[in-house]
Amino acid sequence: MPHPTATIGNTQLDIVVADITTLDVDAIVNAANRSLLGGGGVDGAIHRAAGPQLLDECRTLGGCDTGDAKITRGYRLKARHVIHAVGPVWNGGGRHEDALLASCYRTALDLAAQHRLASVAFPAISTGVYRFPGERAARIAVETVASVVATQPRGLARAIFCCFSEDSAAHHTAAIAALGLA
Repeated sequence: MPHPTATIGNTQLDIVVADITTLDVDAIVNAANRSLLGGGGVDGAIHRAAGPQLLDECRTLGGCDTGDAKITRGYRLKARHVIHAVGPVWNGGGRHEDALLASCYRTALDLAAQHRLASVAFPAISTGVYRFPGERAARIAVETVASVVATQPRGLARAIFCCFSEDSAAHHTAAIAALGLA
């Protein structure tokens, strides 16, 4: 099923259902844990695909706080960089989970701007083992990315929401439509 594309300023927003480790972009975002030393889901897949050098570099970073992000090289990935964003564990919404998730996307985009990256692919951060509700997470992701690219010129040509399922893609599609971008 085709998914919508939206354009905000000079930035194209795309939704794809794919394996994020296969994308040929400047950076993929990793839904990392606080240690940055690998884990399950997309985190484990990225570490396996990138090879042991990624873990070696991550060991030098000293972990990462929830809502923050750090950047490494991509090693064996087609992506030149990995931006490791630590999303919140869902605890019912009363522990600033929405703000922490939005911060992941903002911080990742800040790192992309600092490193002059033109294309970034995001997974559905925190929606796996961290149990963040998919529809809510997609709305926060799309609104945050759209807001940042609309208000801060960055040179980002393409932001991809790389979804693991058609359901996740449908949530992102609905979020783009709700903003009137589709």
